[in-house]
Amino acid sequence: MENGGPTDQLAQKAQPEDETSLGTIRKIIHVDMDAYYASIEQRDNPELRGVPVAVGGIQRGVVAAASYEARRFGVRSAMPSKRALRLCPGLVFVKPRFDVYRAVSRQIREIFDSYTPLVEPLSLDEAYLDVTNHLSPGQTATEIAREIRARIRQTTGLTASAGVSYNKFLAKLASDQNKPDGLCVIPPERGPEFVLTLPVGKFHGIGPATAAKMQAMDIHTGADLRQQELELLTRRFGKSGRYYWNISRGIDHRSVSPDRTRKSIGAENTYFADLMTLDEAHEALAALAEKVWRHLSRNELQGRTLTVKVKFSDFRQVTRARTLPHAVRDEAEMLALARDLAATVLPDPRGARLLGITISGFEAEAEDQGVQLSLF
Repeated sequence: MENGGPTDQLAQKAQPEDETSLGTIRKIIHVDMDAYYASIEQRDNPELRGVPVAVGGIQRGVVAAASYEARRFGVRSAMPSKRALRLCPGLVFVKPRFDVYRAVSRQIREIFDSYTPLVEPLSLDEAYLDVTNHLSPGQTATEIAREIRARIRQTTGLTASAGVSYNKFLAKLASDQNKPDGLCVIPPERGPEFVLTLPVGKFHGIGPATAAKMQAMDIHTGADLRQQELELLTRRFGKSGRYYWNISRGIDHRSVSPDRTRKSIGAENTYFADLMTLDEAHEALAALAEKVWRHLSRNELQGRTLTVKVKFSDFRQVTRARTLPHAVRDEAEMLALARDLAATVLPDPRGARLLGITISGFEAEAEDQGVQLSLF
């Protein structure tokens, strides 16, 4: 793959010690299934192949996943169904089947485990693999990535995209470059320059709210981010400032952690126009609750503590939390709790510029407790 950028003049300056100067260079693969939910539905129903498909439901009002045929019309996950239908009048909605998605995910995980014990799943449809110390003589990480993609196709009938690099940040960036059904490799000598021309909004770990804040600081690309002093970034972004400073240089020290335990799952959104009424907040919370519940379901998690975050137009922030004696049962209960908590601080004459919902206090998986999650 030719994914180069302009010659990096900034790289001539003194750089911090990174992975490529510490001896062994890591071999990290990021595998990401292509339009996972929608692709499974098209695989299992020939009538859906080649047509725009949305997983979700018109009655629920939100798209959970979209096929590539639908994405060409601008349809995206978490988009209101009515808007998706306006963009793509021929869009076909199908109900999600999470039991099937989990079963296929287990097949894919077995393939990963046959290459390395260092597998860090991010969700049902993507994972990091560290194959540094699990290569046969003469074998490369790129060859393993090709084999994995071929075996996934043979076993499941689905396609996967993969990125290969010397750290997690760049491997994930690489996997996005040639979707669907693509492979991209970013070798150590190209890592620092690869990020220069990319918009900061494309960086893993920089969400829409942070990207907007950076753009207000005239930071639009990796090159702009690299020009910032570490002290300024830590002052403006706290502990994340050092991470941003590092990734702008192609540096990421995070290891692939098979036993990584998530402590919370959440979603938040910054709004172009401040939310002035409780009805506006209720509508916004519904979209956030759908997104959080979808991620909980993907990861087969249940939590007892719900936290609502509100940031006002003057950038002052408050949080309200409630811990239940049982795990949140379904999306409807989550939304009702979130609205109750939001009502303790809203409406406010300042208006809300940001809302967020987080679930924590995770319990054992529903299957272990004999509890059936209500998904949609």
